[in-house]
Amino acid sequence: MSRIRALDLRDAVLDEGSFRSWDTAPLEVGGSSEYHRELAAAAAKTGLDEAVLTGEGTVFGRRVALVACEFDFLAGSIGVAAAERITTAVARATAERLPLVASPSSGGTRMQEGTVAFLQMVKIAAAVELHKRAHLPYLVYLRHPTTGGVFASWGSLGHVTAAEPGALIGFLGPRVYEHLYGEPFPSGVQTAENLERHGVIDGVIPLDAVRSTLDRTLKVLADPPESPPPPPESTDVPEVPAWESVTASRRPDRPGAAYLLRHGTSDRVLLSGTGRGEDATTLLALARFGGQPAVVLGQQRVLGGMVGPAALREARRGMALAAGLRLPLVLVIDTAGPALTVEAEQDGLAGEIARCLADLVTLDTPTVSVLLGQGSGGPALAMVPADRVLAALHGWLAPLPPEGASAIVFRDTAHAPELAEAQGIRSADLLASGIVDAIVPERPDAADEPLAFTQRLSATIANELHTLRSIPEAERLTARLARYRRIGL
Repeated sequence: MSRIRALDLRDAVLDEGSFRSWDTAPLEVGGSSEYHRELAAAAAKTGLDEAVLTGEGTVFGRRVALVACEFDFLAGSIGVAAAERITTAVARATAERLPLVASPSSGGTRMQEGTVAFLQMVKIAAAVELHKRAHLPYLVYLRHPTTGGVFASWGSLGHVTAAEPGALIGFLGPRVYEHLYGEPFPSGVQTAENLERHGVIDGVIPLDAVRSTLDRTLKVLADPPESPPPPPESTDVPEVPAWESVTASRRPDRPGAAYLLRHGTSDRVLLSGTGRGEDATTLLALARFGGQPAVVLGQQRVLGGMVGPAALREARRGMALAAGLRLPLVLVIDTAGPALTVEAEQDGLAGEIARCLADLVTLDTPTVSVLLGQGSGGPALAMVPADRVLAALHGWLAPLPPEGASAIVFRDTAHAPELAEAQGIRSADLLASGIVDAIVPERPDAADEPLAFTQRLSATIANELHTLRSIPEAERLTARLARYRRIGL
């Protein structure tokens, strides 16, 4: 396939005429006379003085920094001079507090410079990590091809990572594999589309859509919040039997996390794990609720889908993303329970639940949890301990599904309605016990009014996020920890 030139990438992403180069003359490097002839030939071929260009420009008026490789310059390989240019640019972006867009297209480190070039990946990775620790966006667009040390360092550190359709993306170059092992690398593995299916990258985006995707991403990551819509009018909570709520929560036409994202948010950017692969029960996205930016982490009701360790690792990625970017986190709970399988046990299900719980309750960013439907078992609990907890009228929370509780207590499932009532799992009981802060009405059932219900829920979330932003971080965390210390006392 043809390759996207660095200059073409620059012009497709940035506002016309906005680019300002940060490049100075590259460092003089040692090497053979043959290597220097190769450098001169690459410069003549590309019109560039190194395998990478850096600078700044604007995306719909927002300042951003840009680092882009040029594959036609010695296969986009990174030696000392190119690495120093990249590191200097990343450090400048950090100092000037600019979002950083990186677009590798590279065969890896420069063989002509040997092990010294190999070690350059360390300083680039360090500069990128310091940029991220300054809570600044680092966005990656992988172009064909990206392999080796570049993919295994700054190409894989993005807060959000997309790739060109059909691009060869992989750690070990297929030519190297074939020479080492005497057979071709299996086809279809090192493609952008396959990596997206496996959750390694967040999306596959053609060049002509990168600019609009970047715009939506920056609206969430970099633009200030707006005034939220008026909160819904509060109403009395009707007296609904617990089993009626359990039954309603299981309706196949009940609006779920994906429906909330589609109809209750704007500026959506879907990230890895959203409805794909082994963690199809997890939804992860960037979005705005009523003008309030957030990371959205949702559980999706999938036929036969139970939450396993991979889904919980994706959940922890969402928590880390929110903390790293200083964005509020909205968690949507709707799960029939954990995956009770040999594979889940061996892959550390219990440990993943524990780490989710610990990460979430101590997260240093505003958090809002929503009991949208079923809230069964450890995977539901792992997404509960937020600053504010909302529940749909028919949302519920229990250690086990009522049938499971009945099997333990009565050795049958016939007493499930009785156990649901006795355990206090319904939204009204959770409100009375201090587990839930507010109930979003269903009139009478979200499945019968999906759009109206979703708009009420979205407005409620927006107002909670707006309120939480005004509370100092230390005060908010102290209140959250005290809240969960008090429950049941």
